[in-house]
Amino acid sequence: MVDRMLGTLTRYLRCMGYDTLSANSFPAGNPREDTFLLSLVGEEGRVLLTRDHELARRGQGGAVLIRSDDVLDQVWQLTALGLVAPEVVTSRCPLCNGLLSPATAEQVASAASYAPADQHGIPFFWCHHCGRLYWEGSHGNDLQQRLSTIRCEGACHSDW
Repeated sequence: MVDRMLGTLTRYLRCMGYDTLSANSFPAGNPREDTFLLSLVGEEGRVLLTRDHELARRGQGGAVLIRSDDVLDQVWQLTALGLVAPEVVTSRCPLCNGLLSPATAEQVASAASYAPADQHGIPFFWCHHCGRLYWEGSHGNDLQQRLSTIRCEGACHSDW
C-alpha cells in the first residue's frame, strides 16, 4: 500500500511485478484516510509505504517511512530492507495494478493507434482490468537500465 505522495514509486513497483495498491485509487478528502489505510494494510497483510512521519509511526512494524523524494533512492531503500528486487517483471499494469496476460491478436489489433507498427517478435501483454496493451520495448529497457544501477552492498542497512 502506497500513500498519495508516492505515485511514481507506485508505478515502479507495479513494473517490478509487485501488487501495489495506491491511496490515489480512493476518493480524496477523507479525513480518516490514514486510519482507513492502516486498517486495510492490517486486513490484507500489506506493508504501508509512506513519506508521512506520523503515519509511519502509527503503522509501527507494518509501515516503512520512505526518506527520499527520488524514486531510485526509494527503490534502493526498499531493496536494502529486503522488500523488493530491482528488476522489471511484466506482470502488472502500471496504471491500475491489474494482472497482465499474453495478448491475443485481436487485443493487439484493438490497440493499433498506439501499438508499434512492426510487431514481429515482440511479446504483447493485455490488462483485462483497464484494457491497455503493453509490450517489451525501449521504455521497459530504459526502466531496467535505471533499476540496474541499484545494488545492495555492505552499507545497505546503515541509515534505513
